[in-house]
Amino acid sequence: MGDLLLVRHGETEWSRSGQHTSWTDLPLTEDGEQQAKSLAPLLTGRTYALALASPLGRALRTAGLAGLVGVVPDPDLHEWDYGGYEGVTTVDIHRTRPGWDLWTDGVPPGPDGHPGESPEEIGARADRVLARLSPALAEGDVIVVAHAHFLRVLTARRLGLPPADGRLFQLATGTVSRLSTEHGRPVIAEWNRRP
Repeated sequence: MGDLLLVRHGETEWSRSGQHTSWTDLPLTEDGEQQAKSLAPLLTGRTYALALASPLGRALRTAGLAGLVGVVPDPDLHEWDYGGYEGVTTVDIHRTRPGWDLWTDGVPPGPDGHPGESPEEIGARADRVLARLSPALAEGDVIVVAHAHFLRVLTARRLGLPPADGRLFQLATGTVSRLSTEHGRPVIAEWNRRP
């Protein structure tokens, strides 16, 4: 059984400011580009049975700058649809909804095509991804380049936890995390690794 490597894309202006960023496809900042390039030593030189990435530019650019080749875009790796909270910080949300929590309270609907998603809906997407990559994990390592909240839910689901338990896994920009197995059970082997 191979390892599942999770790469969070490099920094964008909104990830730096704490704004919820889903469908708004911002480019990497200069620091984000450097973060992505710095990941190459952690990722290249390995053989991957499968390499997937979110179709958004910030994830694909991170994959390219990190030296990954043959990466397949997968729409299920898109970030959480934040609905009406797209571009809004948690601090700003708390001004009108004190105590709001993404993991338990969800988001209001946004513009057409962006109704927002619940943890359970993100969990269903994560489960689809895990089902698709399971045969590849039987052959070797798999790498996924995507977004913080989605990767946190993917981690929870891989570990057999409810989607909302993704809240337990803080994930920084431009990092590699590795899920492995021990005694036949999924485990976190490394988290938030930078060179």
